[in-house]
Amino acid sequence: MDTPVPSRRNFLQATAGGLFVSASLTSPDTKASDANPGIRMANPLSGDVLRTEAELSPDAQVLKEQPREIPVAGKSEVLVCGGGPAGVAAALAAARAGATVQLIEVAGCLGGVWTAGLLTKILDAENKSGIMAELLQRFAEHGSAVANQTNGTVYDPEVAKFVLEDVCVQAGVKIRLHTRLVGAVTDSNRRVVAVLTESKSGREAWLADRFIDCSGDGDLAAHAGCRFDLGFGEDCECQPMSMLALLTGIDPDAVRPYIRETAPAAKRLLLDLMEEHGLSPSYRAPTLRHLHSDIFSIMTNHEYGVSAFDANAISESTIRARREVHDLVNGLRRIGGPWKDIAVVATAEQIGVREGRRIRGRYQITANDIATGLKHEQSVCTAKFPIDVHALNAHGNKEIDGAFRKGGHQPYDIPYPALIAKDVDGLLLAGRCISGDFIAHSSYRVTGNAVAMGEAAGRAATVSIQQQVMPQELRWDKIKG
Repeated sequence: MDTPVPSRRNFLQATAGGLFVSASLTSPDTKASDANPGIRMANPLSGDVLRTEAELSPDAQVLKEQPREIPVAGKSEVLVCGGGPAGVAAALAAARAGATVQLIEVAGCLGGVWTAGLLTKILDAENKSGIMAELLQRFAEHGSAVANQTNGTVYDPEVAKFVLEDVCVQAGVKIRLHTRLVGAVTDSNRRVVAVLTESKSGREAWLADRFIDCSGDGDLAAHAGCRFDLGFGEDCECQPMSMLALLTGIDPDAVRPYIRETAPAAKRLLLDLMEEHGLSPSYRAPTLRHLHSDIFSIMTNHEYGVSAFDANAISESTIRARREVHDLVNGLRRIGGPWKDIAVVATAEQIGVREGRRIRGRYQITANDIATGLKHEQSVCTAKFPIDVHALNAHGNKEIDGAFRKGGHQPYDIPYPALIAKDVDGLLLAGRCISGDFIAHSSYRVTGNAVAMGEAAGRAATVSIQQQVMPQELRWDKIKG
């Protein structure tokens, strides 16, 4: 066989069934073997990749990929999918309890909405102990005067990136960034045994004894075949997405009345200022937050009707939202005065997603639980954040009809069984994808609760391995330590 030329070239060959895609390796010093092509491996050092064999249907609507063997990239006792607030806590708790832990994250940093999403404010965290309290202390110690004054709940995303990586590395967690979950495998007993990922290293398999879905959108659970609920009503309407951004060029003292931490009226004052000068943000409660020096964060937009599972829709909403941020900042600059030098430092890498799948668990948290202040003997934490349903559409840009709040709100417990997938074994949940109804989700979804859930899921996963039982066979009040 001739040595292939290392350039972009035609490798599609016409066949009776459509197109055939060659599976030879692309490196000039490697040639395809006559051996089983499935055992050939991509080489991350030389850049070799394993190309795909496939047939294109005659109508060009379907590409049928040929079976191939997938290399096992790692084996751990606990695998955590998603390195956001819940995922970091789950990985830390599992590792500190004695398990070997693999953490897989799609972004180029840990932290999820805290970092890639530029959230800058942690809600419902002050009453939490354990890992949440530890992280707040670290954010305050490494952060600014503002971080200290707010006990770490207003933080610098770059500080968060460093702190989260540091604590995970110190705990012995294996971290894989830039890697997306694309599948899950269950055995004949409906126990999760492996997940599949895609990255620059190609398609890979990861084995573990226990898995924790901290993906936010419940991706691992869905791939494993779990049932789930989504949004509200027959149309599954979900809360809007929002793009956050970092700003500079503002004197904190000169804009103090507009800073969210100054007073509850700050949002209304900022909206009035914008509207007086012809600006109309799609989020009618624009939020300006001071981080340090002349660096601020801002949230000013809503993207309605976007599915968390539609890459095209998310791409379009990201572009729209980023344009809106720049348009609003340019408009503020034209006002002059303290706003004359305002500029965008960065927009979020990931648009903020409020709502995805709610995986069916072994307990479902309901609006009634919030109204009655649920007290549960297997409580992993108490949630105090109120019902917070952002508008489902642009009609008035107001929160959803107040009828949904008629039951009221009291502090309530998040039960351990709500963190255990109902339809498969060996899978725990943490973060906004746990089991709950639409109203309850709008309260427990905030990240202070996500960390506490992750910590519980990580510890439970490790203890279940140590005791050689499935997570649902444990009682949280017996293992919480």
